[in-house]
Amino acid sequence: MAFQDFDLISERRRNDNRQKTRKRVIIGVVSSILLVGLIGCAFFVATTHYGFGQEKNEASSESNHITHSERVVKMVCSSADYKQKCEGPLSEAVKKDPNLTHPKDILKLYVKFAEEEVSKAFNKTNTLKFESKEEKGAFEDCKQLFRDAKEDLATSLSELGRVDFNKFSSKSPDFNSWLSAVISYQQTCIDGFPENSKLKKDLNTLFKDSREFISNSLAIVQKVGSLLSTFQSIGGRLLSENSESHVYSLDEEGYPEWLRHGDRRVLKAADDKPTPNVTVAKDGSGNFKTISEALKAIPETYKGRYVVFVKEGVYDETVTITKKMQNITLYGEGSQKSIITGNKNFRDGVRTFLTASFVVLGEGFIGKAMGFRNTAGPDGHQAVAARVQADRAVFANCRFEGYQDTLYTQTHRQFYRSCIITGTIDFIFGDAAVVFQNCIMNVRKPLDNQQNMVTAQGRMDKQQTTGIVLQKCHIKADDSLVPVKDKIRSYLGRPWKEYSRTIVMESEIDEFIHPEGWTPWAGNFALDTLYYAEFNNTGPGASTKARVNWPGYKVIKKEDATKFTVTQFLKGTWVQGTGVPSIQGMYY
Repeated sequence: MAFQDFDLISERRRNDNRQKTRKRVIIGVVSSILLVGLIGCAFFVATTHYGFGQEKNEASSESNHITHSERVVKMVCSSADYKQKCEGPLSEAVKKDPNLTHPKDILKLYVKFAEEEVSKAFNKTNTLKFESKEEKGAFEDCKQLFRDAKEDLATSLSELGRVDFNKFSSKSPDFNSWLSAVISYQQTCIDGFPENSKLKKDLNTLFKDSREFISNSLAIVQKVGSLLSTFQSIGGRLLSENSESHVYSLDEEGYPEWLRHGDRRVLKAADDKPTPNVTVAKDGSGNFKTISEALKAIPETYKGRYVVFVKEGVYDETVTITKKMQNITLYGEGSQKSIITGNKNFRDGVRTFLTASFVVLGEGFIGKAMGFRNTAGPDGHQAVAARVQADRAVFANCRFEGYQDTLYTQTHRQFYRSCIITGTIDFIFGDAAVVFQNCIMNVRKPLDNQQNMVTAQGRMDKQQTTGIVLQKCHIKADDSLVPVKDKIRSYLGRPWKEYSRTIVMESEIDEFIHPEGWTPWAGNFALDTLYYAEFNNTGPGASTKARVNWPGYKVIKKEDATKFTVTQFLKGTWVQGTGVPSIQGMYY
């Protein structure tokens, strides 16, 4: 074939591509118009259902408009737990602005109200007196947590201002994550003060209104998202059936189209040994001798994923991935070779929040083949090896070693694959939406007067989209526990907060777990409101015949367990984009 024939074929392909592109654009525009109409119909039907019909003798078109707006308010507040705090402020707002009719705009306004309530609550803390060193230190933590809450609220408002209504459903998991974290931050502030102290009670009172506003915001997100997703699915089918485009389509190399070029470079490298930007080595053979020095040297303007390789060694330093350090990969030569360690603990007067040897705040973090330790021992009480606050954080082939409170899964969305977590009391705790997949929970010997609890989940409000999921994991006794496993009781978990939620599914549970499975926190606290579930577990400790009979405990079926898979619980397409293996649904 002559060279000009290739040119003709290329030209024909270009023309075909142009026609296909033009067709997709036309179909997309038409589908969007149809979708707008469908969603408009949806809100008309929904507001009619909640809106009680129009009055026959309304005086003017303006009053007609206000009545419609008020029906929209009724609809978006229908799932809120604190209806007076939801309908009251919004009804006043729509009376002042009759053009405020779209539920997304009403949601944005309500999140603004919530932001103002959070600020008001924190400003009132200036009236409190913090006298002891411990109280002043706890309040310093509160200041940082308040800044974190403000940032997540600001991000929510910014995104609500930008997101198209027909893309709202795909963004709602982000809003759920940010708003759920705000409730967690407020509670972490309160938890920093001594139990049963007057200050703790005062802070609980101060934060009550703002917490309820955030709870209502989460309920509105769910309501608006469910309505839009129903009709968006119709428009989505129109697009997918008539074009080649898809929100999560893959390019010719098999990567999601939205994946940034820098991330592609990392993923194209060997999965366990990505090409590093810098190397850390204690013996001086790398670019830096400490991990903290390497992190400080990251260029502020760097775009893409920044990779730090940590050579074998025990690094006794407190390492923090700050909020500015986004899309960082930290990988070592093995979880028992490249180790970050520390020994801060509650016994020595350090608040739990500050005891972590390793802290992750920056979004999009990936940790591979690293070890994280807190060596304070069982008599150190609360002593965190790693505290993870970052959204979309992923750990693979890592090891977390401690005793009480080993791994603090604090907030946002997290995924752990093929990791080992060792500990005694509440050694996986926090209020993130987190899935542990194919991990080993290694339960150690505690002090003689103690019991073991694998989890202590901290969900404060039933609207929060948080919880701990153990899928295809192995819950086993450490060699130190085996000789005394019949004397020391070990449980799957206990409820740290009122709406604690933990699911154990498709996992192997060894015989040392007590037949009751779960244990109370204190008396009857949270037993009616928690959600603890088991599904299709194996092993001698998996029998549910003698499990607790709390109202909140369930043995669930597959259709319910599926709600807690990576795909549904974490909206886990972002996990696939990291290159870390994951099962998006059920194993069986």
